[in-house]
Amino acid sequence: MANFLMKLRYRKAIASAFAAASLLAGCGGGGGGDSPAMPTGTLRLALTDMPACGYDAVNVTIEKVRVHQSDGAGDSASGWSEVVLEPAKRVELLTLTNGVLEELGQTPLPTGKYTQMRLVLAANDATTPLANSVTPTGGTETALATPSAVQSGLKINIDIDVTADKVADFVLDFDACRSVVKAGGSGRYNLKPVVSVIPRLSDAANRIVGYVPLGLVAGTTGVSAQTDGVPVKSTTPDATGKFVLSPLPEGGYDVVISADGRRTASITGVPVTSTENTVLNSDATPIDPPAATMRTASGTVTITPTPSSIDAVVVVHKAYTGGPTVEVAGGPVDAVTGSFSYTLPAEAPVKAPYGAALTFAEDGASPAGVYTLVATSGTATKSADIDVTTADKTDVVIAFP
Repeated sequence: MANFLMKLRYRKAIASAFAAASLLAGCGGGGGGDSPAMPTGTLRLALTDMPACGYDAVNVTIEKVRVHQSDGAGDSASGWSEVVLEPAKRVELLTLTNGVLEELGQTPLPTGKYTQMRLVLAANDATTPLANSVTPTGGTETALATPSAVQSGLKINIDIDVTADKVADFVLDFDACRSVVKAGGSGRYNLKPVVSVIPRLSDAANRIVGYVPLGLVAGTTGVSAQTDGVPVKSTTPDATGKFVLSPLPEGGYDVVISADGRRTASITGVPVTSTENTVLNSDATPIDPPAATMRTASGTVTITPTPSSIDAVVVVHKAYTGGPTVEVAGGPVDAVTGSFSYTLPAEAPVKAPYGAALTFAEDGASPAGVYTLVATSGTATKSADIDVTTADKTDVVIAFP
């Protein structure tokens, strides 16, 4: 539970950069006055994406961004600075995985501390019915409902100082997997953006590079850098088996590899520095987790009294003997039914300490297929332990309050 709350705090903390970064793609205007003597700083942004689960494409169209120096300012309050993107910019997020960045440009902004932003997306209307859309794997492109972002804008509490004559350089990471929410069995989807931002540093540092075999390139293989079970950056291998986790703040990470039909593999104590890239292995010695029997873990989240839309996320944690605890799956539940479903390895995971040669050993935990489901709705968190060592677990109910 603490790990998931840490993730929420992490995203909230780094979301301060999102307001500044979002301003870079267009020209500015707004309610802060336009004195020519007003000092400004320069803000620069690149966009990337964490991999999506179960989708072939996720598109969003950014129309405008509003920022304010008061976190309590209402929609009609004075003092807003507004940036209009003309024309509105449509981005296919899933082309921006595995270290790929899309430059959005730079813009000046009056100096000062900004504490609130609103991200407004273009509406899906008769002219642009698929301005915001999702293509499920094997399915057809479908509109994403974005009521809050279209009307008053997605509100994010921020804390960013814009300094005179300085450049603030950020990468905005849009987590499409956590942002797309199924809404019942009628093929409807909602967009509830989950975005994090971290400073962009040199391409020659602050990244983890490695390889998996070509047999794991297609399908559901995911690689993530985690801290205390909280994914900081995730990606998918490219066609050569190479994966790049970038950018990452300096520190130590657990790199977790998950793939259908394979055991979970973790590399512990992976360092990230600002002086050079961290290379785990070469294509000649790919990370190839042992085969596994996959089991289904599924159930529902219930909320009393029943809301019009069920807003909850369920993640799956696996605890290694002696540590670490890692996240192996996760995402929002169905907004109508509260249902969730994941496939998990029945066998024990493997792990290796970071080093010149990665030597994986099976974890000694027994039973092997025990996981913890952690559900979060608002500020409330519930957990449930499950065991899929010998059979599927399909009747899990996590109830709020």
